[in-house]
Amino acid sequence: MNVAILGAGAWGTALAVSLSARHRVTLWARDAAQAAAMSASRRNQRYLPEAALPQELQLATDLNAALADAELVLVVVPTSALRTTLRQVAQRPVPIPVIWACKGFEADTAQLPHQVAEETLPPAFPRGVLSGPSFALEVAHGLPTALTLASGDGEFARQAAQSLHHARLRIYSSTDVAGVEVGGAVKNVLAIAAGISDGMGFGHNARAALITRGLAEMTRLGLKLGGRAETLGGLSGAGDLILTCTGDLSRNRQVGMLLAQRQTLPDILRQLGHVAEGVYTVREVHRLAQRLGVDMPICEAVYRVLYEHVPAASAVEALLNRAPNSEFNGG
Repeated sequence: MNVAILGAGAWGTALAVSLSARHRVTLWARDAAQAAAMSASRRNQRYLPEAALPQELQLATDLNAALADAELVLVVVPTSALRTTLRQVAQRPVPIPVIWACKGFEADTAQLPHQVAEETLPPAFPRGVLSGPSFALEVAHGLPTALTLASGDGEFARQAAQSLHHARLRIYSSTDVAGVEVGGAVKNVLAIAAGISDGMGFGHNARAALITRGLAEMTRLGLKLGGRAETLGGLSGAGDLILTCTGDLSRNRQVGMLLAQRQTLPDILRQLGHVAEGVYTVREVHRLAQRLGVDMPICEAVYRVLYEHVPAASAVEALLNRAPNSEFNGG
């Protein structure tokens, strides 16, 4: 199958490397200089230098050329670029299946990716989301990974999952698009909180409590937005949350650890050199939680640290001083 992957960041590159073993893959990069460097070195030196690009992987800077023969499009751009990219894909004269692999809420609208797709893609374009616990470097190195592919069309979800599935990239199908997307978005915010906890030396007990209570927050919001509890307890919810809150490759966790060291957010983002989606997602989570009346104290604490300039230590102290409550009926 001819697969066009739009977005040559770490995750897009990792998927291109992984899927090249079974499919004819074209990786589109917006930056012509980056594409030329990748073609010459057969590595993505900027975003994933540790992984060699297969010789059969094609690189493109012309979006129309990348889409010309595509039978499936994987959109792997930051959430902030999703709407613009889907609008370009929508100009194709013939409908083509589209799967996005970005995580977060669109800034200002607080829309999930599938809601952006509804406004930009013609109805005839099959569509879905790919998400789950997955560090790009491990996928590129062929280490075992399990993901969820969700679509409102259950048959499309099953067929697409089967097409992309291989021995080291196990893909499960689902019809719970909202649940998969909420898990992928909120876990990045909670990973910042986990990084703050780890950076302050609070230990494994505190991290386990934070992950568990964070999952409760994620589930409350997910249910409000139409997701299902079993999805939020599955790969794209609890699985992705555990990975992102504990793994050293997590950019969002790194943000939290550096905040605990009293570094400023602009300095942290310059050091990372990559997008840390939780930094932007937390603003929309904050707005949604307030509008929907969802109690999300951990996410609220992260918002206060990032955008109200509350010191990380003070935000943690406020969380610890919250009145005790019933585990399953309160926040």
